Amino acid sequence: MNKVVLLTGGTSGIGLATVRALLDLGCTVYELSRRPEGPAGAVHIQGSVTDEAAVAAAVERIVSEAGRLDAVVNNAGFGISGAIEFSTAEEARRLFDVDFFGMVNVNRAVIPVLRRQGAGRIVNISSVAAPVAIPFQAYYSAAKSAVSSYSLALANELRPYGVTVCAVMPGDIRTGFTAAREKNRAGDEEYGGRIARSVAVMEHDEQNGMDPAVAGRFIARVATRRGCKPLVAIGLKYKFFCVLIRLLPVRLSTWIVGLIYAK
Repeated sequence: MNKVVLLTGGTSGIGLATVRALLDLGCTVYELSRRPEGPAGAVHIQGSVTDEAAVAAAVERIVSEAGRLDAVVNNAGFGISGAIEFSTAEEARRLFDVDFFGMVNVNRAVIPVLRRQGAGRIVNISSVAAPVAIPFQAYYSAAKSAVSSYSLALANELRPYGVTVCAVMPGDIRTGFTAAREKNRAGDEEYGGRIARSVAVMEHDEQNGMDPAVAGRFIARVATRRGCKPLVAIGLKYKFFCVLIRLLPVRLSTWIVGLIYAK
């Protein structure tokens, strides 16, 4: 296929699976992350998506070496959990700095390149937690909702220039994301143990979820195929959930989510 792809956060989980799937498709993959070493077969660039200068330098290097950039996958991110009442503004800002503004930094660097080329694909990793607002994971849901809304707006801005944008929404995936989640258990006693129970349900669902290789192949196809939908969930089950959440009255859908994650 010989497409040139930039992917962020590709050293573990969905990101690593996507790198491998892109390599299997014959792509040249540049992987940007904070770790000193990257995945085998990819060109690793060390840097943080929160560092605008580092991101700009990475994009400049890719274009200089490869001569073009065909697709970008904004995957870097992490999760936090805890009650809104007991979560600090600093915790929320750190999450948004990586999960939302990190994506913004990358896109601001690549959009001029793609626009001048008259072609390109931007894939932003959102989550089913965007349409399904999860209690005790509110800031993660909020950040991913921002990713989805931003992606839909960006798709219309770039359409005249041949650049397409897609937000991909994974559901529960078996990855190290679960263990890496920053858990704030403050206030669990005041909330009757509901914080701990909610996180336990989330972790159980994730560790019994989709194989990351399946998600990686899906994202790789979205990044490289001719056309793309602006917003898409991975897997029939999660596509059904996203449709259902739109069709049900908000009061009913919120009640159902509360039964699962807030009892």
